[in-house]
Formats: sequence, C-alpha cells, structure tokens
Amino acid sequence: QVQLVESGGGLVEFGGSLTLSCAASGHILSINAMHWYRQAPGKQRELVAGVTVGGSTNYADSVKDRFTISRDNAKNTVYLQMNTLKPEDTAVYYCAAAIKTNSMPYYHQYWGQGTQVTVSS
Repeated sequence: QVQLVESGGGLVEFGGSLTLSCAASGHILSINAMHWYRQAPGKQRELVAGVTVGGSTNYADSVKDRFTISRDNAKNTVYLQMNTLKPEDTAVYYCAAAIKTNSMPYYHQYWGQGTQVTVSS
C-alpha cells in the first residue's frame, strides 16, 4: 500500500508565498516522475509542474518563474515552492507520483488527497 500525503496549504494574501510538501510512504521500490496538479472550482485538473528522478523540471506557463518544484529522493518527498501568488492560483493542489512497489513491479500513478490553497485579493 502506498500513500501520498500533502501538507502546507492554506490561506495567503496576494503576492505571498507558500510551500507544499508531499511525502510518499509504503512498500516503495522506486519513484519515477513526480508532479503537482491543481483543480480550481468548476475547472478541469491541470498540470502545474513536474520533476524527474534526475531533477529535470517542467512548468505550466502560468506558473513559470513563480513556482519551483523540487524533490528529495532520500525522503520520497516532492515540494512546490510558490511565490508571488495570485487569486487565480486558488485551487486544490494534488501531488502525483509514478511508483513501483513490491506488489506492483511496474510504475503506477498514485495520487495524494489534495490540499487547499486560497489566495485572497
């Protein structure tokens, strides 16, 4: 059984910063790419940022130069540093990771439960 647990969400003012964390636990053999997604009310879930095992990153255009994704492979944890937050960043943020386990020896996508980020104007 694998769990992804997010933390760090909350209410922040326009222009503020937040750091989200997502820790994977369970019978993990290895983790491939890790991603952050978000879903605003009435909108589809969208990809925010991703990071490979080697540290290569990609970002949605809307968050480039404001958000930074990183990971600690020793801790099975991915982070999302969010700066210069805007009201349009308000959403539930989900982490996702491609994980190989003892019982599933191929990469399977796991999701966290989501953490709310609200940016006031």
